[in-house]
Amino acid sequence: MGLWDSKEQRLQLLCELVEIPSVTGSQAEYDFPYQVVERLNKLQYFQEFPSHLQLHPTGDGRHVVTALVKRTQDAADTVVLLSHYDVVDVQDYGSLREQAFRPNELTALLHRDSNILPEDALSDVRNGNWLFGRGTMDMKCGLALHMSILEQACNQMFDGNILLVTVPDEEVNSAGMHSAVSVLTELARTHNLNYQLMLNSEPVFPRYPGDRTNYVYTGSIGKVLPGFLCYGQEAHVGEPWSGLNGNYMVSMLTNELELSRDLCEEVDGELTPPPTNLIQKGLKDDYSAQIPHRAVTLFNMFVYKRQMQDVVNVLVKTAQHAASKIEAAHKAKARAFSEFYHTNNANISVSVMTYAELHDYAVSTYGEQIVRETLEQALRNYDTRDHRDAAVRQVNQLATLCRERAPMIVLFFAPPYYPAVSSASHRLVPSVVETITHKAKRQFGITLQHQKYFGGISDLSFVGLEHPAETLVSYIDNNPLWPESYSLPLEAMAQLTVPVFNLGPIGRDAHKWTERLDVDYAFTTLYELLELCIRTIFAQVAISNGDA
Repeated sequence: MGLWDSKEQRLQLLCELVEIPSVTGSQAEYDFPYQVVERLNKLQYFQEFPSHLQLHPTGDGRHVVTALVKRTQDAADTVVLLSHYDVVDVQDYGSLREQAFRPNELTALLHRDSNILPEDALSDVRNGNWLFGRGTMDMKCGLALHMSILEQACNQMFDGNILLVTVPDEEVNSAGMHSAVSVLTELARTHNLNYQLMLNSEPVFPRYPGDRTNYVYTGSIGKVLPGFLCYGQEAHVGEPWSGLNGNYMVSMLTNELELSRDLCEEVDGELTPPPTNLIQKGLKDDYSAQIPHRAVTLFNMFVYKRQMQDVVNVLVKTAQHAASKIEAAHKAKARAFSEFYHTNNANISVSVMTYAELHDYAVSTYGEQIVRETLEQALRNYDTRDHRDAAVRQVNQLATLCRERAPMIVLFFAPPYYPAVSSASHRLVPSVVETITHKAKRQFGITLQHQKYFGGISDLSFVGLEHPAETLVSYIDNNPLWPESYSLPLEAMAQLTVPVFNLGPIGRDAHKWTERLDVDYAFTTLYELLELCIRTIFAQVAISNGDA
């Protein structure tokens, strides 16, 4: 028997991986890839071909792991198994934080004290074989399954090559995948690989609260992080009508954007989740009796097929609508006090501009050197690892330089950016979907519904470019950190034109303390479906090449 042949062995591997607390940015995340390599080195194949198992630095102390098993020395057709090994923090576990990375212990505890579970989790405990713990479903189960499949490839079980790739930092900035894109293109050149499929195993992701549909995905949703810097007018709190409160401005913007159906995008019956606020704060450093005239708000916004200029247009339009409401509300509120106060500043005018427009104005007014020094000053003696805060600081500093333009709303983008990707119409993919869904229904009695876009955000976004790189100009010009502090490997992405597919475990409550995995589905049903998916791809390639 091999290392991970049986359901029990695969479950044990998962528990070992979960017990390594690889929270994004932690020392355990830095150490994790060495643990993966240590386990894969036990396979005879990598003892014979040690150069096929590699660690690739991401430039920040972390590493991408690649493990290539070639069917034959000359074999080119390759399926890539993609996963990430970082997990989100466990503060939400409260008193159970110590057990969060001990899945067997946590699961046993929750069986004993099931009254602390919410009703939906309690129902799963009563009716199924579920494993609790951080990373059980997102996504160390996927990695464990991929390692098991790689072992089967070592035993010549597939008619092509298998390349395992596991990366750090998926949960924050996807720095691992940014590095992996270039690694993949280099490995293709070095080993003469022809990538036929990028197979991810992120867990099934619900489309709405209570959704219990099981999905298979042929793409991944896109995401941008638009920000709005609201620069009002300073004033003493005793004279509020002589100024404009930045916190009030961002509250009006949030009211316009939060859960807005108008900002959603519908494609082939699939609708993006609506935008929601992720960061909102005033930019005063200290308490004082001055109103906070500068504030910022940042939103999560999903995209399917929209190009970046269209995104900018709809966001500018929304900001203009909010600006009109701010002006009207400010005037109406002033009118209510007109009996007591002479509010000469009640008829305010709020302008809306993009960061690129603000930057152009600053250069034409103050010169390139002053603008460059202003932006450098914003990040001087500052830890720029938090890209959101770094972007806000630069926009704030530039807006302060151009304070004569206030009151104003400045649209900008902060990292990260995930392009949308879909392979639903690729020549190889429909037959894979049909084969997988048919077997799931016929043999296991499970209905898998095809969805074009995985809704949980994934590293598949960086496989290829759905739109030409030049269409990203509207994003690049409005991201103050590009390219010095943040960029995408656009050239390598353009070369990596590979169909994508996501077939993953059934789980519940990603990023919650009740995160859990359906063990029986993962290590029996899903395992067989993943093997079938790989065999189907290689069979389709053989047919298209005239080899069968």
